[in-house]
Amino acid sequence: MNAENILARFFGGGNSYWLTRFVILRLLGFVYAIAFLVVAQQLVPLIGEHGLTPANHFLASIQSQLGSSSAGMLRLPTLFWFGLSDNGLSIFAWTGFALSLLVLAGYANAIILTVLWAMYMSIVHIGQVWYGYGWETQLLETGFLSIFLCPLFDARPFPKTAPPLLVVWLFRWLGFRIMIGAGLIKLRGDSCWRDLTCLYYHYETQPIPNPISRYLHFAPHWFHNIETVWNHFVELVVPWFSFGPRLARHIAGVLLVTFQIFLIISGNLSFLNYVTIIPFLACFDDTFLRRVLNLVSNRQVMNSSFDPLDLVNTYGAFGSVGKERYEIIFEGTDDAVIAGDTKWQEYGFKAKPGDPNRRPPFVAPYQPRIDWQIWFAAMASPAEYPWTLHFVWKLLHNDRGTLSLLANNPFPTAPPRYIRARLYRYHFAPIGDPAWWKREPVGEWLPALSTNDAEFRRVIAAMNWLD
Repeated sequence: MNAENILARFFGGGNSYWLTRFVILRLLGFVYAIAFLVVAQQLVPLIGEHGLTPANHFLASIQSQLGSSSAGMLRLPTLFWFGLSDNGLSIFAWTGFALSLLVLAGYANAIILTVLWAMYMSIVHIGQVWYGYGWETQLLETGFLSIFLCPLFDARPFPKTAPPLLVVWLFRWLGFRIMIGAGLIKLRGDSCWRDLTCLYYHYETQPIPNPISRYLHFAPHWFHNIETVWNHFVELVVPWFSFGPRLARHIAGVLLVTFQIFLIISGNLSFLNYVTIIPFLACFDDTFLRRVLNLVSNRQVMNSSFDPLDLVNTYGAFGSVGKERYEIIFEGTDDAVIAGDTKWQEYGFKAKPGDPNRRPPFVAPYQPRIDWQIWFAAMASPAEYPWTLHFVWKLLHNDRGTLSLLANNPFPTAPPRYIRARLYRYHFAPIGDPAWWKREPVGEWLPALSTNDAEFRRVIAAMNWLD
């Protein structure tokens, strides 16, 4: 038996993976398309020249710390060391989106996938707090691995070159690490995962619930207990069978993929679950996929990266679960003097809870990044999220870029005189209640601020945020 047959026997059991590669690359193209669409629509107001945390300031700080841009490039690889502007960011984002659609349409080779990987890595590395999520590095590792799944030049959906079996095996290894990491961080983290009660709270306190989350929240406790046991089984036991014989791999693949589909249904977790499905597809070979793709011809550190290119990473999600949901509500007024009868008007966000009567949206795999960050901020203080002061400053000037991140502007004709932020405790309203949420005030998160506040202006100037 020659070396090629030995490898085929060990890694792939002699099975073919033409359809497997086809499906993996199509889903990867979809995830890249969503990711670059988010970049195109949100990155300029977030990190552009006049964004909430300008990337040019960030790169200048890195260069100052390390002594040169070349040292910065080695520590934080990104194409934006060669230049950064708002127009450049937009062109860059839409180019990435167009290339992603090409892959989604079925045309991918190593060159296209390398370009997409390098482009998205460049975004992640200047994204700062807005791109500090585990699925960003997961997409980079998945995208890099995909480069070696297809030929260098041939971009046809079914090129002559067969998928390398070693790469298929490495996809399984990636999926294994993702699930085991997610399972272990839960067992080592919040005790509610061990006593099977975390799901009593998760659906209500997750970053961006959807309408189905409310119904899942009010399911019986015994149902949540069973869910948690199943979660541990799928994350800690099932991944081992992804390296087993064909039948075991196929069963494991079905369980792993359907588990992610349930998570997609239960909340708005960005593209996390979509990118997590990709390596699980390597559990299937063409003998399985041919049955479900009959229209296609055969022709524990959590979320950390150990290298500058984000190729060796650890994964895990929801190691701890909040027992209560807090929301920051930003309010403005055009009153010249704040008094007891001052009328405050709320700013609404595109996805996060605000108006108790508004139905939670379906937004995943799209991610409204400011909504996610404000979810984190609600569990901390303004000092830990200083960009919120810049956000208030932008609202006080009716900044168009910042307002584009929101669902509404209660002051369309003239900016407000004061902005404040209040903290509320939110709970899902019982099923049948016309409202979706019940909320109660907790206290002040930010005091009323105006552009005439000398101390506020001093802080903004010190952070180099005065435009």
